[in-house]
Amino acid sequence: MNNKKSKEKVEKTLTARGEIYEWIESIIIAIIFCVIVFTFFVRIIDVVGPSMNPTLEDGDKMIVSNLFYEPKAGDIVIFRKDEYKPEALVKRVIATEGQTIEIDFNKGVVKVDGVVLDEPYIAAPTINQLDFPGKQVVPEGCVFVMGDNRNDSTDSRKAEIGMVDERMIIGKVYFVAFPLDHIGSPYGD
Repeated sequence: MNNKKSKEKVEKTLTARGEIYEWIESIIIAIIFCVIVFTFFVRIIDVVGPSMNPTLEDGDKMIVSNLFYEPKAGDIVIFRKDEYKPEALVKRVIATEGQTIEIDFNKGVVKVDGVVLDEPYIAAPTINQLDFPGKQVVPEGCVFVMGDNRNDSTDSRKAEIGMVDERMIIGKVYFVAFPLDHIGSPYGD
């Protein structure tokens, strides 16, 4: 009888240990999966500063990816411009390679290929010229970017940033994940 109880106790101990090992194995696999996903496919990046108000606010946490991404006008992108500052910047793509960008600072409007952009997302009309020299064609492999808060944004109008090489784009912003009252698509979808 004691052998039977002893054998049951050993079996329960082995079963419990097996379950613990299965849980540990599952947790390790989940951690490895998360590391791979957040290293190669998506990133979480913070908005720093007011240049994308009212679309994005300082401190918003964004889900960003560059998987199969090719820049298009209207996309919000994260990019690096180390000669300006080491932190990643967030701006909206206004024009892509081959397009002509023109800004009428008296009327506060932006034109791409001669057409005034419909920009319901901007904070105010574009009146701050910065270093913008006038009508320009976006070079091959580059984009022209601007913040939605046009008069408080350092963007492609500024000589230190200028046209952004597509290779410097970290990815497109797909989703705002935090704070809770800002969760959702930044594109108004």
